Amino acid sequence: MSQWITICKLDDILPETGVCALVGNEHVAIFRPYDTAELYAISNIDPFAEASVLSRGIIGQHENELYVASPLKKQRFGLKDGYCIDDAKYSIAHYQVKVNADGFVEVKSSC
Repeated sequence: MSQWITICKLDDILPETGVCALVGNEHVAIFRPYDTAELYAISNIDPFAEASVLSRGIIGQHENELYVASPLKKQRFGLKDGYCIDDAKYSIAHYQVKVNADGFVEVKSSC
């Protein structure tokens, strides 16, 4: 059964950055690309380095799609779907994310 997990206030995530949160047993990277309430959530685990680091990556854009580049090996992962732009066999999980009426960020857990 899935459920919404409260992470933090929207204002705790600076625009154009990411944060990491534990959602169930998953390390999830939550990104706020611009100075808006638009958010994205993908796995924080870089499958190339097998490290929990993607929330510290750099947000960029490729063919009008936002991605995050791993801070370690620089592979790019789509923020909407977790697909690796550089090698699709290493795509990662993505999660539903929203801001509730009280201004808190929530991520939908898969368990």
